[in-house]
Amino acid sequence: MNERTLDQLTPGEQAHVVGLDPAHPLRRRLLELGFVRGAPVTVVRRAPMGDPFEVRVNGTDLALRAADLHGIRVRQ
Repeated sequence: MNERTLDQLTPGEQAHVVGLDPAHPLRRRLLELGFVRGAPVTVVRRAPMGDPFEVRVNGTDLALRAADLHGIRVRQ
């Protein structure tokens, strides 16, 4: 099982959240949105220019910037 950041996944890939960067400026908000340890997450699609990403976490679709996803560690 390979650990990487969420922004490194391609559309259609699924993984589970391992953790968040403790220094991430949106850490609390991301936790509130469901990016907690063990949560299933899928990259649904990327915008044509590569940013933002549409991700599905716990069945909820969200649009987030790649910079925000960089602090979310996941494992497939």
